[in-house]
Amino acid sequence: MAKLSTHVLDIAQGKPAAGVKVALFSVTEHAKVLIKTELTNLEGRCSAALLEGDAMQAGRYELVFGAGDYFAAQGITLPTPRFIDLVTLAFGIADPDQNYHVPLVVSPWSYSTYRGS
Repeated sequence: MAKLSTHVLDIAQGKPAAGVKVALFSVTEHAKVLIKTELTNLEGRCSAALLEGDAMQAGRYELVFGAGDYFAAQGITLPTPRFIDLVTLAFGIADPDQNYHVPLVVSPWSYSTYRGS
């Protein structure tokens, strides 16, 4: 069964990022609808798939990660305003029969992503 998943890696400290708030939105021309909110576990992953089964549909989505709050909770000194705060990854699901893994590799100063499976 195809699914959408994510994980967060803290590249500044070289570890999975536990406790990051992750929000998934469906995006259309007319609306942005919150589908689900999760917190990453000790492995930096959401405990369950963000989408799967009938919920796995072709379309445009956004994942919003609370990276700034995570780094602040780690005791890292951040400027005001934070350089990296809410990280929004806008992506599309073209084939809902495939797995989409959309990870975030993040520091207080940069981030990157890629499509995994």
